[in-house]
Amino acid sequence: MTKIIMTLAATAAVAISIPSIAEARTQMRAVGSSTVYPFAKIVSERIGRANAKLGTPIIESTGTGAGMKLFCAGVGERFPDVENASRRMKASEAKLCVSNGVNEVTEIQVGLDGVTLATSKATGMTGVSLRAIYLALAKTPFGKPNTSKTWHDVDARLPVLPIRVYGPPTTSGTRDALGELLMTPACEANAGMAAMKKSDPDKFKAICTGVRSDGAYIETGENDNLIVQKLEANAGTIGIFGFSYLEENAGRLKGMNVNAVAPTYETISSFQYPGARPLYIYLKNAHANAIPAMRAYAAEFTKESAFGPNGYLRTTAGMIASPNAIRARSQNAARTLSPLDFKLLK
Repeated sequence: MTKIIMTLAATAAVAISIPSIAEARTQMRAVGSSTVYPFAKIVSERIGRANAKLGTPIIESTGTGAGMKLFCAGVGERFPDVENASRRMKASEAKLCVSNGVNEVTEIQVGLDGVTLATSKATGMTGVSLRAIYLALAKTPFGKPNTSKTWHDVDARLPVLPIRVYGPPTTSGTRDALGELLMTPACEANAGMAAMKKSDPDKFKAICTGVRSDGAYIETGENDNLIVQKLEANAGTIGIFGFSYLEENAGRLKGMNVNAVAPTYETISSFQYPGARPLYIYLKNAHANAIPAMRAYAAEFTKESAFGPNGYLRTTAGMIASPNAIRARSQNAARTLSPLDFKLLK
């Protein structure tokens, strides 16, 4: 009996000595989008310089999808505090969060971006249609195997150039946006596919967003700078990444028009450009008291001097500002950390 009591006492002592989240880790850790990464790095470095006690938040480029899995895996010092995302959280990801005890999450839209197609200045193409993008990249366009070899095969107005596209992997929010924004519109314009959207949504999604794996589309990991290097070295190839990388490398590459609309600050901010999309950060509310830099991160990201039309994220890194009403809502969310209603997600 004495041994049992001693064992219980020892166990209790160990349990009491286990560090809390705050004692174990106070430095903020964010995971997620490679598109949001350069903006997040600038914000984190400003926080570190402004307040040494908070430390410089750790920012990891994992891709939005992979980051969501890490973010929603649980509460505690082993799990990330923030998710940077180049698309909105999915209902399935919210379900994962709740199943692991991540019950309150604050969603903040921090800006806009465009999924852009870029190529070498020496490439003899200036633009493509949404239909051409779908027919060139879909694994099974309209349900049939993709046999197209050149851009001329999918659109007689385009040159006889091999379809060779460098782009993000399945863990990336940019890959999701490619499927949703640049492939699905042409797919669902087909009457049969429109009917399938209602009768068999899963099959519809697979046909409309599934990307071919025969070498025409080359995954380059979560490294958009690598895509830039590949395009510059290989005229005739096309790359897919966020607008900020195109703007940063405008002297080396050219953006391609999509449906005759050029990717520019103006066309993306007005959503005239087909690949325009919002960018987000998600905060795990259960960590906010233990990780002080989380509130500083949200506040810094949503300062008008940071994410406004003339903010430093625009002037130094090319972020496109959200409309005034959205920015005001984001600033309020950063102040209050009001939880996202998961029922609003798709």
